[in-house]
Amino acid sequence: MEIKEINKEHFPEIAEIYRQGLETGNATFETSVPLWENWDKGKLKHSRLVAIIDGVVVGWAALSAVSDRCVYGGVAEVSIYISNDHKGKGIGRTLMSKLVEESEANGIWTLQSGMFPENEATVALHKSAGFRVIGYREKIGKLGNIWRDTIIMERRSKTIGIN
Repeated sequence: MEIKEINKEHFPEIAEIYRQGLETGNATFETSVPLWENWDKGKLKHSRLVAIIDGVVVGWAALSAVSDRCVYGGVAEVSIYISNDHKGKGIGRTLMSKLVEESEANGIWTLQSGMFPENEATVALHKSAGFRVIGYREKIGKLGNIWRDTIIMERRSKTIGIN
């Protein structure tokens, strides 16, 4: 497996993996795959990674700003998705490890992630990467006609910022 920086040419495969996540109903509140321009605009310019096996993108990870206020410049939200055909093979752990490394190299001291509690694999992945549960939001939003809860998890850098 190779971990590379995301470029626009990877986006069709990224979009397909994201679509697979949408179909589960447990990956995000979003209901459609964005266009490249919107996806690109919504992600930080660093710490954008794809996992590639035999020339095929099998997973991706990227960060989004949590706020445009300068005091939160070192805080970012994690997005990480693995293709259905490659789940359970350690790709998420490898991507997350590299994402943490890249984020710290770019001045990020706190990573956070919100997820549905039913997404047990994602919760476990984050815990294995040193994230801890910092909150639970009950019926925070609707997906379709169903009110959903989310867990908020956070990882503080051990090498950057105040620990």
